Amino acid sequence: MGLMHLKTDTAAPDFATVNEKGEAISLTDFQDRNLVLYFYPRDDTPGCTTQACSLRDNFAALEAANAAVLGVSPDDEKSHAKFIEKYELPFSLLADKDKALCKAYGVWGERKFMGKKFMGVHRSLFVIDGQGQLISVHYGISPKDSVSTALQALQDMD
Repeated sequence: MGLMHLKTDTAAPDFATVNEKGEAISLTDFQDRNLVLYFYPRDDTPGCTTQACSLRDNFAALEAANAAVLGVSPDDEKSHAKFIEKYELPFSLLADKDKALCKAYGVWGERKFMGKKFMGVHRSLFVIDGQGQLISVHYGISPKDSVSTALQALQDMD
């Protein structure tokens, strides 16, 4: 079964879930701000750490482009809190334990690792404008390309 892929210039799927502190977070919290929403497989794994730390190290540039950053994985709040503390991440991570958010964005599907098939998160990045429109959609993004891709999309909006 192929993944459903979202397209640019369409409305981003709304969401409501909790962050690492158990606080309710939804897409409407980001009206009038750009949002860099990225999906990753698991907290504190090599690629996910590279991606999160790259976003952390470039957080000022993203903020200068009026963008908030949110990471999403199926991990729970406690796992997210540890990951944030360990790497001093300046942004929230959303718990998507039921994978509803992953499915809404088309990032949950069959993956292969070392010849084994399993269901998991396809690393992806979305840039959403303050009106809730998808302005940049990247499925299967590499951890190290996340920042440059997000910044380019934000610059192209101006």
